Amino acid sequence: MRLAAAFARRLRGGEIIFLRGPIGAGKTVFVQGLAKALGMRAAPISASFSLMREYRSAKARLFHIDLFRLAPKDIANLGLETLLEDESAVIAAEWPDASGEFFPPDRLELEFALTGADGRKITAAAHGPSSRKLLK
Repeated sequence: MRLAAAFARRLRGGEIIFLRGPIGAGKTVFVQGLAKALGMRAAPISASFSLMREYRSAKARLFHIDLFRLAPKDIANLGLETLLEDESAVIAAEWPDASGEFFPPDRLELEFALTGADGRKITAAAHGPSSRKLLK
């Protein structure tokens, strides 16, 4: 939650954050931390069964996307193009590997790993100028 809040303070809109890791590693909790820090009243829940959920506050629009069950050919039918054109949108996508080359290359990628009963290790990689600025 603290790490997500630190990232949220730097978000300006237009950022894409890929979240990878096993079930239960903390991807959705990270999105909850983003939402809370961005002043959103609703706490994000897993988007697994709805594929995408939108959260709004006076500061931002957060789109929580779960691509777990999708094949690359299914991504084009979600209407994500509109989100990518919205400079105020922050996109947090879990299980992004199905998206192939759909998303632009400038994105922050977070890899969540379980380390014991309650531990987590999060590795970050920035791809592109906007994401490098966010990670810095």
